[in-house]
Amino acid sequence: MSNLFVKQAKQYAGARPSYPPQLFQFIASKTPSHNLAWDVATGSGQAAKSLAELYQNVIATDASEKQLEFATKLPNVRYQHTPSTMSIAEVEQKVAPQGTIDLVTIAQGLHWFDLPNFYAQVNWVLKKPHGVIAAWSYNLPRLSDAVDSVLDQFYGSDTKPYWDQARRLVENNYRTIDFPFEPVDGADHTGPFEFVTETVMDFDDFLTYIKSWSVYQTAKEKGVELLGEDVVEKFKLAWGEDGQKVAKYPIYLRIGKVSDA
Repeated sequence: MSNLFVKQAKQYAGARPSYPPQLFQFIASKTPSHNLAWDVATGSGQAAKSLAELYQNVIATDASEKQLEFATKLPNVRYQHTPSTMSIAEVEQKVAPQGTIDLVTIAQGLHWFDLPNFYAQVNWVLKKPHGVIAAWSYNLPRLSDAVDSVLDQFYGSDTKPYWDQARRLVENNYRTIDFPFEPVDGADHTGPFEFVTETVMDFDDFLTYIKSWSVYQTAKEKGVELLGEDVVEKFKLAWGEDGQKVAKYPIYLRIGKVSDA
């Protein structure tokens, strides 16, 4: 998974959306203490930066050293390069001891994981009781009727042959992803709970965002340029004369707690 984003790490850091404060406030309200959070597959640290405002310390890990190079450095965030798959012993060595973490977060990454192995780590490292895991994904941004129409067609036809099967879990808004945890206090299910994040982008930003997709690099390695001149021209016509547009990304959160046992 980590290799999918190596070649466009800079685009990923610059083009991917940040997440709304409401999302983190909701998550943080479900953990009784705010000492230590583990942001898994942190990428360039979009989520870790926000967690650092709510938790005393954050451990932000990723299997891509290139991605971590572009992460914002903060005094209470420790960035750690880790293997794609870790044993419990490696989790203890590289992340934290057993039962010491208040919150585990995964932003736009859970669909890539070996879930049984990862969930064993989560259950081992989270505090009992009340340790919380929160994972979210976001889908295509909405910008305008004209741009959305071209983007949906581009996504549904041009890119479809090159997406990994894991992408289907994102398309289903994480409804069908395996998530064997108990509802957090105050909830009767584990989600998805819906949020929205907004960012302002110009046309070049929009193209950079598409180039940050894993599928863009996958297609390129197969000799296919997804953003050919004809495709770019379609997007340009749909974009119109507006210099900038507000992109709204729907976010879908799954959140749960480990059992007390």
